Amino acid sequence: MIEYITSILLISAIYAIFALGLNLEWGFTGLINFGHVAFLAIGAYTTVLLNLNGIPLLVSVLAGMSLAGICGALLGIPTLKLREDYLAIVTIGFAEIIRSFLLNEEWLTGGPMGVCGYSRPFGGFYFIAGDYNLFLLIFVMVILGVCYFMLEKLIKSPWGRVLKSIREDETVPASLGKNVFVYKIQSLVLGSIIAGLAGALLAFYLQYINPRNFMPIETFYAWIAVVLGGSGNNRGTVVGAIILMSFFSATRFTQGYLPLSPTQMGALRIMFIGLLLIILMMYKPEGLLGKKEELVLD
Repeated sequence: MIEYITSILLISAIYAIFALGLNLEWGFTGLINFGHVAFLAIGAYTTVLLNLNGIPLLVSVLAGMSLAGICGALLGIPTLKLREDYLAIVTIGFAEIIRSFLLNEEWLTGGPMGVCGYSRPFGGFYFIAGDYNLFLLIFVMVILGVCYFMLEKLIKSPWGRVLKSIREDETVPASLGKNVFVYKIQSLVLGSIIAGLAGALLAFYLQYINPRNFMPIETFYAWIAVVLGGSGNNRGTVVGAIILMSFFSATRFTQGYLPLSPTQMGALRIMFIGLLLIILMMYKPEGLLGKKEELVLD
């Protein structure tokens, strides 16, 4: 049971980091990113491929984060000067391009067979009675804490207040001399870097990655976490990710009690989450921990 709870908390913490990047883009800046999973994949594959070619693990992770940020900037530069929906279209297309590349370029990515055999942080040591996942959980929780407090500090800074004003009405900061385009790019780049970090951590946890780990639905898991916990609320995003991942893990036990196939059970879980979101939007549109006053400009 301890190992099972550890696994739930570990995947929840990784997805919380992933969702924090999206919350920065959407919750605080108002950028619609439907291809967030692409940056998760870039971070994961860049980290493991560099490591398999002899690059130290820390350098590999930093390279994965950097490449994710660069791709975010390259996507944002031609689209963020247009309407917000152009970014949504471009990012979801980019995510599918990345997934197709991972599937077809077998010489580099292993194709559908994926990649394994790479190093893990401090993998040569055994911590706490040999339970590496428990050590990895502590490691990921520390990183989650650093990301959370860093984002909280940024959002409460003048930079963060400009992002909030862009979210509400970008003509206001523009009239005050702020370069709205630059701030949007900065938000998208930082959100992509955080997603790249989450991708590296996901690879460490899984020990084997393939393109099926980066389906479009992963982006919408992050969206669900943000909406469920409260858009524009980092604490709510973390809570939303924990609730979502715990729900998916706990409902696996119902498989033996319902006359449904695994595919049908998976569809039922998604239907239940959709129903929960509809009810939440009807009675508490700001999310579980969101505040209505956060949705207006200070």
